[in-house]
Amino acid sequence: MSEDAAGRGAAGHTGSPGPTGSPGPTRSAGRTGSADLEQVDGQMVQLLALVVEALAAATDALLSGDSNVAAVLSSRDELVRHVYADVERTVNRAVALGTPNPQELRYLLAALRVVPELERSHELAEHVARRAAYGLGRELTPRARGLIDRMGRLGVAMWRQAADCWYARDGHALEELVQKDDEMDDLHSVLVSEVAGAGLPASVAMDMALVARFYERLGDHAVNVARLVATLPDSTAG
Repeated sequence: MSEDAAGRGAAGHTGSPGPTGSPGPTRSAGRTGSADLEQVDGQMVQLLALVVEALAAATDALLSGDSNVAAVLSSRDELVRHVYADVERTVNRAVALGTPNPQELRYLLAALRVVPELERSHELAEHVARRAAYGLGRELTPRARGLIDRMGRLGVAMWRQAADCWYARDGHALEELVQKDDEMDDLHSVLVSEVAGAGLPASVAMDMALVARFYERLGDHAVNVARLVATLPDSTAG
């Protein structure tokens, strides 16, 4: 799959914007009109879109055996790290200049805590995509493939909801995301049991146990984003 195809496939799966596209469902960036807040908001939108796209493309790659997607996601790591560093610089500059009011400061510090969650989540999606090069999808039982598809779709739904939660400052999304995370945990357990009982080569079983764990962690990170949103003073749950 080419880079363009990976982006289109992810967008089709999620309805999310591409990394250079305009944000989807957003609030007015930077409620106070602060240029720093507007810049951070735009960067957060970009990172969230990259995570959603990466997860959708990684699941498709694993099931189809498309080994090119991992290279595409790896090439985007530099962009993720660049945006991460930009957010850090912007927040540090705003704090050093003493410009934020207490509400703005809490938002900027929350962004600093969310960005590592996004970086790790993009890396996890890349790890899933790398397994496509091993031909794991061809080794799996139909039930295991169905479980991976369900976990991928659930993960994408969770990350879309986490993104919407950030855009809208909707702290009420946390409870629903926690419920979905419980479902992801259950699917993780079922997939590990299915793989263990399928008589697969030990190397395949070990790799699939890792894949199941990657999806579980992706769900955890989405919940963490919503938890941080719920702590913001302008959150609808605040």
